[in-house]
Amino acid sequence: MNAQQSTPRAGLLYRLYQRRLRHEIDKSLVPGHIAVIVDGNRRWAKLRLQERAAFGHRAGAKKVPEFLSWCEEAGVNTVTLYLLSADNLGARDSQELEDLFGIIGDLATELAAHDGWCVKHVGSCDGLSPELTAALAAAEAGCSEVGESGQRGAAGAPVTKLHINLAVGYGGRSEITAAVRDIIAEHQAEGGTIETLPEHLTPDSIGAHLWTRGQADPDLIIRTSGEQRLSDFMIWQSAHAEFYFVEALYPDLREVDFLRALRDYSTRHRRLGG
Repeated sequence: MNAQQSTPRAGLLYRLYQRRLRHEIDKSLVPGHIAVIVDGNRRWAKLRLQERAAFGHRAGAKKVPEFLSWCEEAGVNTVTLYLLSADNLGARDSQELEDLFGIIGDLATELAAHDGWCVKHVGSCDGLSPELTAALAAAEAGCSEVGESGQRGAAGAPVTKLHINLAVGYGGRSEITAAVRDIIAEHQAEGGTIETLPEHLTPDSIGAHLWTRGQADPDLIIRTSGEQRLSDFMIWQSAHAEFYFVEALYPDLREVDFLRALRDYSTRHRRLGG
């Protein structure tokens, strides 16, 4: 059988496998919040003999809307995408960062234009270009116009849609540090003293000052490219999260990879610290 004859059969088998995976997922156990460490874009470019990492970053950005549509179809409420770490800002060369700023800015604009998707920037703007900072702010502003519950239906009622966190200029340790500083500043502004400060430094108060405040912690964290580490990502919020590692580089991620992650998650017994 030649390649042309085998392709339709391979496509059919793939679709049948997708259907089987969907049936094996307990819909009552789909994670409400999925966080993704987007990894492998640079290696993807190198494997294709591309000198500039931007080739891989663009491929990764192209995959994002498709991935989000899988999440939306599965019933996921919130997705956090780790796109650019605070550490990357000091480790990547200026050309790659310039390319990344433009790619992420265009992605934020594209996602915010999607009907009902709600975009939020989580991270610091320190070290980001003014253009990227403006694009992220504009994406958030578009979300606030329809409200975080999503678009408005024909009768004016809110329609719940997907909430998307773009982790850009993000670092977990920096986030916790910023939260504690905010608590201290508020305490001082209210006339508090150093003696009474400790009673205000609680897990609940720190959580209320994180960049993701008001949101549920991630239930499932997925990392692509085969690496198995957090890389300073949501180190506070991931305390009780489940982890799933995928060998595929992010631009090569398939829907079956995602469905396998959901199937695996639905079979786990979550202790949540118990």
